[in-house]
Amino acid sequence: MATIKFKTNINCGSCIAKATPFLNEEHSIEKWEVDTKTADKILSVSGSNLDKDKVRLAVESAGFVIKEEML
Repeated sequence: MATIKFKTNINCGSCIAKATPFLNEEHSIEKWEVDTKTADKILSVSGSNLDKDKVRLAVESAGFVIKEEML
């Protein structure tokens, strides 16, 4: 299972609640979490067949921004 990390603007519990249905709906994501304690608000997504574009679309559909992918 691959894991990809993104810097986002998902910064609180309410934001996570708002993003949850969109991220859960994306079938390529098997597990995800947001570390709101870091300055970069890191979204970590894991899955066997992750599609970065679909992850980005899910985040944007929830009203948030992926600032950049972490390498």
